[in-house]
Amino acid sequence: MGTLSLTQFVTLDGVYQAPGGPDEDTTGGFEHGGWSVPYGDEDFGAFMTEVFDRPAAFLLGRRTYEIFASYWPKQTDPTDPIASKLNALPKYVASTTLDRADWAGTTILNGDIAKEVAALKDRTDGEVQMHGSGGLARSLMAHDLIDTLHLLVFPVVLGTGFRLFADGARPTAFRHAAARTTASGVAIHTYELAGRPEYGSYA
Repeated sequence: MGTLSLTQFVTLDGVYQAPGGPDEDTTGGFEHGGWSVPYGDEDFGAFMTEVFDRPAAFLLGRRTYEIFASYWPKQTDPTDPIASKLNALPKYVASTTLDRADWAGTTILNGDIAKEVAALKDRTDGEVQMHGSGGLARSLMAHDLIDTLHLLVFPVVLGTGFRLFADGARPTAFRHAAARTTASGVAIHTYELAGRPEYGSYA
């Protein structure tokens, strides 16, 4: 049985929308796309390389899949640690609107996503990785299907945009497993799913 991890870029106020470029996702009139780019230093690159050393497969939401599929198949250097994994390993895209996926090795999941992802974990030997895909991540966290969160918290506040933990998120406890900070100030935290929160009182 495999595990499911999420690597997500977020701002200090929890926004995950369009970290990689101005036109990546302008939904809702979002005008701050590309906010992660100024912080992409060697430490950041080293962490991402470590992440891409581990996957057995990838799970992506439709929007992230389309962004990745427009870029990574064109990166053919076999020594590129990210492109080589993304292009070679199985990819699953959760979508009820896609009717075809041209990126080699891609399977569309278009049924009951929670059940299909649970089945994917059951039949995968190793780590299934999600990158971005915030909307999908929120729906899977509501079913306790994400085992590990890698949250890269960037030192910027935007005030608008899609947030990873929105109002109504399922109360969930995590165990803090690792932390580091890049030279440019990105705080990288790893959390493992621990179950439901516990409560007490200081009174």
